[in-house]
Amino acid sequence: MRRVTSLAAAGLSIALAFTAAPLAAATESSPAAYTCNSGNFCIYSGWDGGGERCEWSEAQKANTADNCNFIRNGAPVRSVWNGKNNRVQYYTQTNYNARVGSTPGGAGGNLMGNYQIRSFKKQ
Repeated sequence: MRRVTSLAAAGLSIALAFTAAPLAAATESSPAAYTCNSGNFCIYSGWDGGGERCEWSEAQKANTADNCNFIRNGAPVRSVWNGKNNRVQYYTQTNYNARVGSTPGGAGGNLMGNYQIRSFKKQ
């Protein structure tokens, strides 16, 4: 009987440890995980601001592939950070065609889908 109680207690301890793990992971993906200078718009090849980063101080960019290696190499954008004071709209085609989304100033996160941001401008 004692052995069953010990096994149950050990199982409960393990279950509690695994329940706490996702909370710690969620904290790591807070805005601090996104390295982007204040006032800039950044895109990343990885989730949660990871992977390669491309960063712009301009209010708009007609072709992000001009100076973004991972876009030029065909990799999708997995996350964004908007360090600007205004909303930024982004597009899957150059010259502001095929709007796919927007992000308010001071915010960012992971993107849904498997696409590139080929141009952006402030709203």
